[in-house]
Amino acid sequence: MAIKKEKEDIRKIVKYWRKTSEHDFETMNALFGIKRYPESLFFGHIVLEKILKGLVVEETKEEAPYIHNLAKLSEYAKCDLLKDEMDLLDDVNKFNIRARYPEYKMQFYKQCNREYTKNYIDKITKLYQKLCQN
Repeated sequence: MAIKKEKEDIRKIVKYWRKTSEHDFETMNALFGIKRYPESLFFGHIVLEKILKGLVVEETKEEAPYIHNLAKLSEYAKCDLLKDEMDLLDDVNKFNIRARYPEYKMQFYKQCNREYTKNYIDKITKLYQKLCQN
């Protein structure tokens, strides 16, 4: 069983997750700006993962689990998300896998045109901003 963290430790850990998610949010947008669409979506996953991990720490008072599944993290954080937001988390989970593994990479790269990527970046941004308000 995980050890509960002290209040000051919790604040530091949450701050870490928020700051790094902000940095990666900028990276996601910069990659989109230079037309590195698959990489931009990969960072979109990282952005949501980090902000959710910060919310998990706030909720549980424990270190965030070593997982990448966004839907599972939102459950641990007890986020009150709409069905379409949960569906988005499921979609964005695929960007983490497709951008990493060779058997999916080329297919994913072909799929990631400007329109496809912009659609997801906009949705990720909207959900990210909502999660930041929590």
